[in-house]
Amino acid sequence: MAVAIKECLELQLLEVEMLLSMFPQKGEINLDGDAVPGVQRYLRNPDGALPPQLEYSIAIDVGEPKVKVELQVLLPHTYPRVAPRLFARSDALHRQQQLQLNTGLASHISSLESGEVCVYEAVQWVKDNTLPYLEDRKSSSDSAAKEVVVKQTLHRMWIYSHHIYRQELRKKIFDSAKKLKLTGFCLTGKPGVICVEGLRENCEEFWRVIRYPNWKHISCKHVENIETEGGIDDLRLFGAFEDLQFQAHGDYGLRNDYHMDLGQFLEFLKQHQSGHIFQILFGVEGKLSDK
Repeated sequence: MAVAIKECLELQLLEVEMLLSMFPQKGEINLDGDAVPGVQRYLRNPDGALPPQLEYSIAIDVGEPKVKVELQVLLPHTYPRVAPRLFARSDALHRQQQLQLNTGLASHISSLESGEVCVYEAVQWVKDNTLPYLEDRKSSSDSAAKEVVVKQTLHRMWIYSHHIYRQELRKKIFDSAKKLKLTGFCLTGKPGVICVEGLRENCEEFWRVIRYPNWKHISCKHVENIETEGGIDDLRLFGAFEDLQFQAHGDYGLRNDYHMDLGQFLEFLKQHQSGHIFQILFGVEGKLSDK
């Protein structure tokens, strides 16, 4: 076994010398200054402890303009009888592209004849095969630069209830709207109407919270979605979440049994570009009384 390792290390040193002559410029090969002497000392005295594995990196220029790709090399003591450990990396490649490049490199090295030194072969493969990954990176960056516009959607829900009276229920409605950054209004009384507008997930969370656990006389009558390339705040019809209370009609002897003045409500809707919602909520076309 010692004889086999000795032969392998001798081949490794010959390959390093060859690479140093092919890449003579400073910085092209980064090799620990004591790496080669350590192997040489072992070869003079094979009975001692094995030297550290040879480890170095080679800077490779790829494409025009030049892009630096670093091939990191770690040689097991029995290389070239076993494959070297190689890894190519570059700041110009993102993680997935580096993974694909190294998968191709490993496949190529495994196809070579066993027992032959192959680091220079790996350098050539990297030089010849990295360019397509760099071009993919450039096209991805160009696409990302073109697609700078982020679209958002304003979600608006119109909710109808037979009535809204209870203070604890009203508190839940207003607390939830505030927490979820929703604008709109709550019309208290009989009938009860709620409008919320904001991000879709926030509106749907509001709907889930106020319905739970068993609010029977409530339904979402209408939903609007408006897409924009800017912020959704420009699309809001309401500046805050308002507490609507209009003059009540009639008194039926019951403490909470009063009807809201729907004429005032229709006027409020029209002031907020929502007059068409009246018919959706109540099934009849709204008309303002003559004054």
